[in-house]
Amino acid sequence: EVQLVESGGGLVQPGGSLRLSCATSGFNFNNHAIGWFRQVPGEEREGLACINNSDDGSIWYSRSVKGRFTISGDYSKNTAYLQMNNLKPEDTAIYYCAADRAAGYGSSCLSPTLDYWGQGIQVTVSS
Repeated sequence: EVQLVESGGGLVQPGGSLRLSCATSGFNFNNHAIGWFRQVPGEEREGLACINNSDDGSIWYSRSVKGRFTISGDYSKNTAYLQMNNLKPEDTAIYYCAADRAAGYGSSCLSPTLDYWGQGIQVTVSS
């Protein structure tokens, strides 16, 4: 059974940092694209960052988070991370990790159409 479990969310002040974790099981972490997404109620799910291990291992970021967020993976633990720095109130959302064996080429792993999803975790940026 495929599982993705996010942790590390919560409340942080503007300008602060959080690190999200995505513990995975039930699939080969080394050949699946792993992505981080977020969604605000009433809005579309947004791709933030991904590692496309289903293609060439390239890393991609959305314009909204590039330079502030960093995606990484611990292949010994089958866990992905999203380090989020300089957080802003507009970063408030539910954050999800996702995985797919056939995410397509390059930045296609930023598309919110990946096969496997975690349950999501709340991140709130507020003073």
